[in-house]
Amino acid sequence: MRQPNTRFLYAAAAIIAMGLLAAAGCNTEPDVGGLRGDITIDGSSTVAPISRAAAGAFGKEFPGVKVTVAISGTGGGFKRFVTGETDISDASRPIKKDEFESAKAGGVRFIELPVAYDGLTIVVHPENDWVEQLTVDQLRQIYREDSAARKWSDLDPSWPGEEIHVYAPGHQSGTYDYFREVMAVGDEKPEDVVMRKEMSTNEDDNVLVTGVSRDKNAIGFFGASYYFNNKDKVKAAKIINPETGEAVAPTPEAVENGAYAPFSRPLFIYVNVDSLKRPEMKRFVDFYLEHARKLAEDVDYVGLSEELYGRATEHFEQRLTGTHYLTEDGEKRTGGLPEIYQEENLRDGE
Repeated sequence: MRQPNTRFLYAAAAIIAMGLLAAAGCNTEPDVGGLRGDITIDGSSTVAPISRAAAGAFGKEFPGVKVTVAISGTGGGFKRFVTGETDISDASRPIKKDEFESAKAGGVRFIELPVAYDGLTIVVHPENDWVEQLTVDQLRQIYREDSAARKWSDLDPSWPGEEIHVYAPGHQSGTYDYFREVMAVGDEKPEDVVMRKEMSTNEDDNVLVTGVSRDKNAIGFFGASYYFNNKDKVKAAKIINPETGEAVAPTPEAVENGAYAPFSRPLFIYVNVDSLKRPEMKRFVDFYLEHARKLAEDVDYVGLSEELYGRATEHFEQRLTGTHYLTEDGEKRTGGLPEIYQEENLRDGE
């Protein structure tokens, strides 16, 4: 009986094995850690650098997961989020009542997670040698439509009689919303504040940096990170703290301890609970919270206290849904993050 050709059998087996391996690898993404999938984030241009840093670092460990971070402003991000279109919404302000109600109507339950502090920064051209500090009242004169300051000399007779050219984030921006809150006077509601009409607005803060950097008579505002990264192009004005009367610059220390008032604020991500049924989403949010301080500081924001990160992690692990910033009557809750971000303040969407 003729013996089988062992060399032929070995060669055939090798070819079959190679074919099986090729078939297994066809049309697949890397599967490191057993995770694959897509995660969609949209919202605030201020929070985007942190989320992009999280996406980049996460991608190195889990290359099979694609995390997309878009920028359409806090309001624009919430419009997509409350319909279930996105997994995470970046927000530079808390969710509003109408957005909360829309999420409830759409069956979108969410977890509200603070990730960092930011100092909204007022900037002028580097060659502007007359503005070193500003009061909130002076900013109201510049940015409110019902105010009289159209020239720098309207604010101070010793300043140039040149027209003030005003820049601001777009109306979908949480930064714009927060600034308008500060522009309100007394019991006036922020939504009733009419902002100056002749403003150059854009959702992209880099466009605002460029605009101010090219115009000696310009003034603008955006998140501190964009200022920290563009100190060679724009100059930050110190802000007079209304309580202490001290002129304070937007340093990380002043933002964290609240001295940079009233323009220090927390930044958030909102997580769709249904999306957490996917293992890649759960692992990504775990990763985000675990590294939030470093991620924030790496892109020039201010990290929260360990206690606050601990609370956020507990909220996430226990799936505590809803917002801390609306009362049961739907009124906005005010105060510092440590006082507001308490479980007893949660108002769920159910």
